[in-house]
Amino acid sequence: MEGGYNPRTVEEVFRDFKGRRAGIVKALTTDVEAFYQLCDPEKENLCLYGFPSEQWEVNLPAEEVPPELPEPALGINFARDGMQEKDWLSLVAVHSDAWLLSVAFYFGARFGFDKADRKRLFNMINDLPTIFEVVSGSAKKNQKEKGAVSNNHSSTKSKSNSKMRDPEGKYPKQQPREAVAMNDDEEEEDDEDEHGETLCGACGANYASDEFWICCDICEIWFHGKCVKITPAKAEHIKQYKCPACTNKRARP
Repeated sequence: MEGGYNPRTVEEVFRDFKGRRAGIVKALTTDVEAFYQLCDPEKENLCLYGFPSEQWEVNLPAEEVPPELPEPALGINFARDGMQEKDWLSLVAVHSDAWLLSVAFYFGARFGFDKADRKRLFNMINDLPTIFEVVSGSAKKNQKEKGAVSNNHSSTKSKSNSKMRDPEGKYPKQQPREAVAMNDDEEEEDDEDEHGETLCGACGANYASDEFWICCDICEIWFHGKCVKITPAKAEHIKQYKCPACTNKRARP
């Protein structure tokens, strides 16, 4: 299938991994209709291959034994009509993640990567969302959380302190006033405990103390600031916040 392509360094193996991953992601997202049609359950065992060129292919497994590279999951087409399409795509995604790792570490073993090289390769791979995370939609949520955690402490402190304020109902009114006197660590822990089950009215994700939130004065529903395009700076100048839904409601005659 590959024509003897053999990446030899950690960087080359990672580049190979990214190319194959991009091809499979394309098959399971933007090209999903074509991929679905090619996985006919009436055909023989079929596999999904990703290539370093960021292309993908549905094909029969290699004929030689053992194959030149580890093989993807066999028979993905047989399950196509026996389960919900979303579940089937997720199943293929999980097996594809396992295949990509096996190919990368096959190259690592073949060309004698030591412990440090294997660790560096895995860390580079682990910085990318898995194909399953991309297909299931959890990658976007994880990316948002990762971005929030990476903010520096002063930024987090500023956001936390902003949520503690209660300027004419601009932020959640149910916030305990005594929390203002706590130090930063206690403040964030209390924030998480009290509002950990609160959900954003826009995206449905849980409350997190390291993210900026705002509360609608009309319906009293919480929102991520970024979900409703309100920054802490903007919020400072809003006397009464109305969420998009409340803003769009027509006034009763």
